[in-house]
Amino acid sequence: MQSENTSSATNPAFSNLYEASAAIVREADTGRKCALAIRTAEAWFNGKLSLGGRSISMGMPSRPGRPDQPVLLPPRDMPKRSTGASGKLALIHSLAHIELNAVDLTWDMIGRFNGTPMPRSFYDDFVQVGWEEARHFLMIENRLNELGSHYGAMPAHDGLWEAAQSTEGSLIARLAIIPLVLEARGLDITPPLLEKMQQAGDHETANCLSVIYEDEKKHVAFGAKWFRFMCDRARLRPEPLFHDLVKKHFRGGLKPPFNDRARSEAGLTPGFYKPLVILTNRA
Repeated sequence: MQSENTSSATNPAFSNLYEASAAIVREADTGRKCALAIRTAEAWFNGKLSLGGRSISMGMPSRPGRPDQPVLLPPRDMPKRSTGASGKLALIHSLAHIELNAVDLTWDMIGRFNGTPMPRSFYDDFVQVGWEEARHFLMIENRLNELGSHYGAMPAHDGLWEAAQSTEGSLIARLAIIPLVLEARGLDITPPLLEKMQQAGDHETANCLSVIYEDEKKHVAFGAKWFRFMCDRARLRPEPLFHDLVKKHFRGGLKPPFNDRARSEAGLTPGFYKPLVILTNRA
């Protein structure tokens, strides 16, 4: 489960989940970041961490720690992906970058909104997500290494963290954008990508994608559950609020085709996202 560069990581020296979350997001070394995420999750589920509270000395960083490489570019400046072996490496590298951002987005949400009254089971769910995102990055990073490359060997786009910056003041907005837009998109694009890897005989990458896909279903379901919980508590209608939040905080359109079955099984029914195809594409 852990790559070699995580084996020497020390146990998190934190007494609460808030401080550990801030440290995970702040950590620049990807191996230490993922090791700390995994060990924090273990400590939480073993009852060794309290929820904690905001500390002046441990504020959530405005941006996550990152290694010197890859070079981060605006999405519009990313080089076009070629075909063949180099194109496959670029694709897998982009998946690693997405999963690394997912680690930070999840732990940032856990730490940044710990002042919002939520049941403990909310933290149970998203600590599990944070653990699984770290595992995803390590799997994809290991696959890159097996193919003779590494994370940081190619440029990566810097657009994903915009979702965190745009929703830093609202937990319900963060739930709308991260699990219910970004992770839900993974439900749409992962199955055909998995099939493509299987047809090409790359069963190792396909196996990684299969694990990620099954976990993404849970992540979207957690997002839908807690988004609806917050709507019910505030006596707000979930679908109209979701439409408003996506139009406010998400750039670009929601693009079909959609994996309607997987989305609905996760609690994200078509009334949430299909009206936004026209609305966002007109912007």
